[in-house]
Amino acid sequence: MKYIFGPVPSRRLGLSLGVDLIPPKTCSYDCLYCQIGKTTCKAIEPSAYVPVEAVIAELDETLAKVKPDYVTFSGSGEPTLHVELGRLIAYVKERSGSKVAVLTNGSLLYRREVRERLLKADAIMPTLSTVREETFRLIHQPHDDLNVTSLLDGIRSLRKSYRGQLLIEVMLLSGFNDSEEEIEMLRTAILEIAPDKVQLNTVVRPPANAKAIPLDRKKLEVIKRVFGECAEIIATAPIREKQHFRGTLSAAVLEMARRRPVTVEDVAAALDASLHEVDKTVKALVNKGKLREQTHLGKDYYTA
Repeated sequence: MKYIFGPVPSRRLGLSLGVDLIPPKTCSYDCLYCQIGKTTCKAIEPSAYVPVEAVIAELDETLAKVKPDYVTFSGSGEPTLHVELGRLIAYVKERSGSKVAVLTNGSLLYRREVRERLLKADAIMPTLSTVREETFRLIHQPHDDLNVTSLLDGIRSLRKSYRGQLLIEVMLLSGFNDSEEEIEMLRTAILEIAPDKVQLNTVVRPPANAKAIPLDRKKLEVIKRVFGECAEIIATAPIREKQHFRGTLSAAVLEMARRRPVTVEDVAAALDASLHEVDKTVKALVNKGKLREQTHLGKDYYTA
């Protein structure tokens, strides 16, 4: 599959089938914390980055075999950059009984046409990690034409017209947006938006930039209390489901590692395979040059 990955267990969405509409790494941001790596093409103009008919063909083939909890538009770049995202959301809703989620950085929501493409989704998950322009630019390194005001305006406008679940992700980086002042300003803005949930996250996998340092659990718990009952910590949430892999274990490992850095434990849990079997497969792929190993916070991660 070129555009479809998984299904894999998600911390937030149960069994999630991923749809990747954007070539790596095309995005409106170049976030310090991105697990996919540095942005090589910074863009804000929606376009038909990949052929819709080819995506639909892969969706048909996959959905005939598996029934995920969610079909999730995410992957190698910012999904709202695809001009036909709305058509694909509608197709999934008609084609399957699965719900649809969109993981977005939220940067293009200030555009009405972008918001309208998302309205049939069951869950939209934009990122809002600061309301200060200086911090916004430091963390996200956005396209020159973007700013934190347009980001906030877009999320507020979406909240007014959207009837599904709005889940705001707050990505927290030590020394950037974890001060009391930053958190209080962010809390005020998010309470005004009134999302269904606030999901607190930090740097779990190897980031694009070493400056992206995670918060420890104690600090996350303190911030969670500031946001109140609507907040939850997702950074260390357990995986809820398992899925037997299709095809060879090597192919399944490579498919997961192509989308994000994974540990042996990640793969074993996701594919319902033994740790010994996965470890042996991963080491063989490293020796063949098909996987690259790197250590982050004492854990070994693998990328294709």
